[in-house]
Amino acid sequence: MTEPRPSVLFVCVHNAGRSQMAAGYLTALAAGRVNVFSAGSQPVDQVNPVAVDVMAEEGIDIASEVPSVLTTDAVRTADVVITMGCGDACPIFPGKRYEDWELDDPAGQPVETVRRIRDDIRARVRTLLRELTSEG
Repeated sequence: MTEPRPSVLFVCVHNAGRSQMAAGYLTALAAGRVNVFSAGSQPVDQVNPVAVDVMAEEGIDIASEVPSVLTTDAVRTADVVITMGCGDACPIFPGKRYEDWELDDPAGQPVETVRRIRDDIRARVRTLLRELTSEG
């Protein structure tokens, strides 16, 4: 019998940079072993174009992603909730794993800064994947 795939929800304020990059990495690296979602407490209209560009440098396409609003149901169905600067906007449910990743907001930052944020996210996602799958 196959074990159920864990679900991870990445949350930031605008769902346009950090959470989209993290979701892109986990989706690519997990190769179907993890259900991946992202949302924002105050989503904007589009993903940060600089975030799209730096992820494309890694071979990960997040250009078609659309920022979405954080819902209580999204948190309820996730096994792991990773917040990135969204403060107290995320509802708390017992039995869930919560982590807060302190990351700079890439909005309005030069490409070099966004690359540094991207690389930090990649390292954290790899660690998370190893923990979730014991093989990552």
